[in-house]
Amino acid sequence: MATKRIIPDADFGQIIIRTRSTARNISLRTKPDGLHIIAPPYSLTSKILAVVEEFRPRLLESWQKVTPQPFDLNFRIDAPCFRLHLESGKLSRFMVRTTEERITILCPPKVDFTQKSVQELLRNAIVRALKKAAQAYLPPLLSELAEHYGFKYKKVKITGSKSRWGSCSAAGSINLSCYLMLLPPHLMDYVLLHELTHTREMNHGPKFWEILDELTEGRAKTLRAELRQFRTSFQ
Repeated sequence: MATKRIIPDADFGQIIIRTRSTARNISLRTKPDGLHIIAPPYSLTSKILAVVEEFRPRLLESWQKVTPQPFDLNFRIDAPCFRLHLESGKLSRFMVRTTEERITILCPPKVDFTQKSVQELLRNAIVRALKKAAQAYLPPLLSELAEHYGFKYKKVKITGSKSRWGSCSAAGSINLSCYLMLLPPHLMDYVLLHELTHTREMNHGPKFWEILDELTEGRAKTLRAELRQFRTSFQ
């Protein structure tokens, strides 16, 4: 039977240990809410924690990459297709200024970035800016790629999904995450071509990869691996 143990930790906040009947080894994965561990049934907690200590320095490096950093005036996103900076403004309220070069969030002169409400406000503002930029940028790009390669889809929707870059329904409707705006152009193109390929092949069988390879000069699985390793500057 699967079990779950949660252990407080000074570095990760918490260590979440789950057992899985099919697990043969201890696997460790860092997530924003802590260190997640899958272990074989009946694994001793002491043995699991010994493995954590062995790999703690490397795990901390990985955890820092996936843990959202607090917003302050040093925060910026400089992705090729989306640029956003925080700056100190003169007014007592937050303002958003948009130019061709970037989006700037102007913060009140004496704003307290340690307040949870300020962090939430800024995060929501950035997500809204991402969605707005994605709505203007991604549907035309998808349409252009579909026309160029002879694909047809029903409609496209921009979402705020963090877990999936995109999806395609059996009816031919495509969902695209606004976080695609943070990818380099070649990975953005890969995701869009991936979803367009699903309009012909809904599974990930050999035929699917054959089509996607034709669209990516034989680099479909190489691009998939690169995408899996990519970490965005904002989560």
